[in-house]
Amino acid sequence: MPSCVLAYSGGLDTSVILGWLQDEGYDVHAVYVDLGQPCEDREAILQKARDNGAKSSQLIDAREELCRDFAFPVLQWQAKYEGIYLLGTSIARPLISKVCLQVAREVGAEAYAHGATGKGNDQCRFQLAAEALDPDVQIIAPWRIKEFRDLFPGRTEMIDYCDAKKIPVKASAAKPYSSDENCLHISYEAGKLEDPTVNGVAIVDFGMTVSPQEAPDKVEEVTIDFESGVPIAVNGKKLSPLAIVEKMNEIAGRNGVGRIDIVENRFVGMKSRGVYEAPGMTALYAAHLALEQLTLDRETVHLRDRIAPEVAEMVYYGFWYVPKMDALLAFIREVQKPVTGSVTLGLYKGNVMVHSRTSPNSLYDEAIASMEGGGSYDQTDAEGFLRIQGLPSRVMGNVRRREY
Repeated sequence: MPSCVLAYSGGLDTSVILGWLQDEGYDVHAVYVDLGQPCEDREAILQKARDNGAKSSQLIDAREELCRDFAFPVLQWQAKYEGIYLLGTSIARPLISKVCLQVAREVGAEAYAHGATGKGNDQCRFQLAAEALDPDVQIIAPWRIKEFRDLFPGRTEMIDYCDAKKIPVKASAAKPYSSDENCLHISYEAGKLEDPTVNGVAIVDFGMTVSPQEAPDKVEEVTIDFESGVPIAVNGKKLSPLAIVEKMNEIAGRNGVGRIDIVENRFVGMKSRGVYEAPGMTALYAAHLALEQLTLDRETVHLRDRIAPEVAEMVYYGFWYVPKMDALLAFIREVQKPVTGSVTLGLYKGNVMVHSRTSPNSLYDEAIASMEGGGSYDQTDAEGFLRIQGLPSRVMGNVRRREY
């Protein structure tokens, strides 16, 4: 029998796909990639896969790798898709593909299956990552297969299938929205959120953050230490990348930080509406940017700012394992070498404020910048500087003056 590895969550979609793949003649190896999903009985999920016919099932804990090798490099770029989305789901998908292909090699499977739909971005991220790592891999995306969609046109049919196969699922036919969670964020979409006139923040049952209105009535300070642009400690305590993200989720989450509501442009061409919460990463982005303001020169920052939207786009689309991304990640590692120091943030009812920043590599020179008398900056030097800078404008002005 042919065999495949299935990126398995234990939810409705992948439970149905597990059964359908077997109906199609595949031996299925279920892989649960732990990225910090909601607290679940992991062993029960793996046992469920085995009970429902999986040839094997295993859990791979990739949380530390997700934070260290994926989220923090994107943080160093200050990359945000369309200026607001911190890419929590996008960052995770290439890692899921990497892990699943590693298992496929171990078990000798020739195919890789996932539960992403043919309308969304995740199918792109899963497939582009997998084909970059193994160009010969066979991708099985059931939602892009007409026969599968004919069998399961909606959630009711999927639930009926699970009932008939005695596959236990928690899903119900009525669902106001769907969610996807990892240690970086939670995304909410579909259901009632497909109506952009609906107040998404009002209907979503947020899992990482309290509402700003219910957050404490006083500012909470938190200090983050960075080394070469990478967070290494919170409030003076050195922590692993995962522990830093978890700690910042806890601190920022209780202060209502990190909620957004966005209508975004998907890679496949349509617009979609999503609500996201990313408390820890929102605070880390703010602290990192504040430290860069001390330590990076103007031209380097402006170059980074021009390229960052392109990096965000590549991550969002799924182009992680490509030479261009390798080069961009190498570039940002070099850029970030002086970004070492500490930033203290004040968190208050959804707001993030910079209270202080310090670095041994600070380029800020008070003697030069001071508005007080004296100092090492000679203001008369600006006369010649501006005469030279203004030369093209004066020449052009003489020409344009004749037009009026």
